[in-house]
Amino acid sequence: MPNNALRFAKILAGHYSNSAQSQHDPVNFAHINIYFRPLPWGVFQGPGFYSEQSYGHDPWRPYRQGVHRLISTEKVQIVENYGFDEPIRLAGAGFTPDLLKLIHIKRLKQRCGCAMHFHETTPGCFSGLVEPGQKCLVPRDGRPTYLVSEVLVDHENWISRDQGFDPATDALQWGSEHGALRFKRIASYENEVTAEWRNLTNDQGDQPEHIG
Repeated sequence: MPNNALRFAKILAGHYSNSAQSQHDPVNFAHINIYFRPLPWGVFQGPGFYSEQSYGHDPWRPYRQGVHRLISTEKVQIVENYGFDEPIRLAGAGFTPDLLKLIHIKRLKQRCGCAMHFHETTPGCFSGLVEPGQKCLVPRDGRPTYLVSEVLVDHENWISRDQGFDPATDALQWGSEHGALRFKRIASYENEVTAEWRNLTNDQGDQPEHIG
């Protein structure tokens, strides 16, 4: 794995909390935890993560879960996005990593159009956007919307904003009206980025099912 990819993986691997933002403005910002946990190498036969977002008062019922494969190129770090059946079985895996053993590649389905593309804007700071094309569709109130997602992550911070737009009119349908969510890293999982991550090859082994 190129050095910039290894650096990105170690930065991404962590537990983030916006507790300070929530305490400062509890009316507009709920307390949220984000976990990005490195996967066992065998899931993808390559680098990957499990992610989980949950409210601080309800950690065992995350409102967003994902499995991600990391693909590195010279200029961009691509974080692919996968769904899986029975997500409740993995609830809490962000802070209970033994549950990651339940993840198997044959049960993953790629969320096409929803990969995040990260670029290193300054040393140790990566800026990410959902892949171009407006193809990451998220249903809201019975209608499809396309996702626009922005993330800025470094050794200390995770700043993100998600918004959904009408595919026909490009009108904003949902998303924070009060600005970005601002998280601080409260734990690092970079020690789980094992020596295998340094030996990435082009052979990705089995591939998950693709869905459109």
